[in-house]
Amino acid sequence: MYRPVLKLPKTSYEKILDYIGGGLFVLSILYILAMWGNLPEEIPGHFNGAGEVDRWGSKIELFILPFIGLLLWIFLGFLERVPHTHNYPARLNESNVEAFYLNSRKILNEVKNLCLILFAAISFQMVRIALGEVENLGWWFLPIVIIGTAIPIIKGIVATTKIK
Repeated sequence: MYRPVLKLPKTSYEKILDYIGGGLFVLSILYILAMWGNLPEEIPGHFNGAGEVDRWGSKIELFILPFIGLLLWIFLGFLERVPHTHNYPARLNESNVEAFYLNSRKILNEVKNLCLILFAAISFQMVRIALGEVENLGWWFLPIVIIGTAIPIIKGIVATTKIK
């Protein structure tokens, strides 16, 4: 199958998403560190579908999402740099390879940065709940996660069907 290795620079859109996703993710980690001394020993460890705390755990668990987010950031960032290894339809050829690669990379970039933003929001809310500032994530959180992750994937699939 036709799979050339192309060096395609990131688009402005991808760069902006990287700054927003990465920036908010780093800020959430700094927020955890800044608030660490004020946190009780038990913090929210898990939430149900309504955004209510259904398990409490050690405050060290606050670093689980940043750790997973860091792994996602590294892994998906690597996959963005090797679009020739992604899966493409049989109609991939010399005239459309760049469009396919850019579309695939854009989907990964959007999903990666959405995950970083969601992890940052959850981490921020976990601290706020532990401090008694709010009681839960809110009923809106799960629908936003589901819709927010579906949109880049659906957009990418639709864009793929339009590539000739």
